[in-house]
Amino acid sequence: MPELPEVETLCLQLRRTIAGEEILESRVMDSRLGVVPPLAGRKVSSVFRRGKSVAIELDGAATLAIHLRMTGGLRWRGASPLLLPYSRFMVLFSAGELVLVDPRRFATVSVQATPVRSAPVAMDPLRDFSLTRLREAAENKRLSVKSFLMDQRVIAGIGNIYACEILHAAAINPRRETGSLTTAEWREVKKAAVSIIRKAVACRGTTVSDWRDLFGNEGEYQNHLQAYARAGEPCRRCRADILRAKLAGRGAYFCPSCQR
Repeated sequence: MPELPEVETLCLQLRRTIAGEEILESRVMDSRLGVVPPLAGRKVSSVFRRGKSVAIELDGAATLAIHLRMTGGLRWRGASPLLLPYSRFMVLFSAGELVLVDPRRFATVSVQATPVRSAPVAMDPLRDFSLTRLREAAENKRLSVKSFLMDQRVIAGIGNIYACEILHAAAINPRRETGSLTTAEWREVKKAAVSIIRKAVACRGTTVSDWRDLFGNEGEYQNHLQAYARAGEPCRRCRADILRAKLAGRGAYFCPSCQR
């Protein structure tokens, strides 16, 4: 599933590609998406990320919201006449087409009359990740700290890959109860989250399976992973073997020696 850095990468690339451009046509190619109002004649005012969603702001106070879910992706198609596999939705501009591709058909598309920016949001590691809010949200909670970091109602955009990396960098065991962390430990979590997410955005995300950016290129942050998908390999901090355990239905990668 694309996480915050991958969606932020798409938004940055889309901003440079379609901001200010007029939509010539929009087309739903999969009935499972439901009814999407026609967008021809609208201009793109801006593109921004909201959690794991891409929000394309249009003139006339409307926003095209795309959530990629498990396997969705956005591709820019220039002059090529070939239809991309698993295409579900298309927006045509004079310079090319923006195509939603999604093998498992979980991605969603909607046009919202009220600008999305005005709605309340969870904490965002790139915008308003205050230590005070983080500590208050975690207080007295008994769920695992990894599950807490992945709760989209509390923190926007962190999924399995980056939760594992953040907790490794902060030296926190993913099984720890959220309410057991000290203020000093939360400070390390916050510091690690901001640093890792920013670096992953600079690397255009993490490609461990099928992630590609707007132009079909792999990300590069997989070359910097310290814990995720490294089960059986030595921890780069203490040389103990990285373990993989099942936690809340997801794989948790961590070092049993230095993550306490």
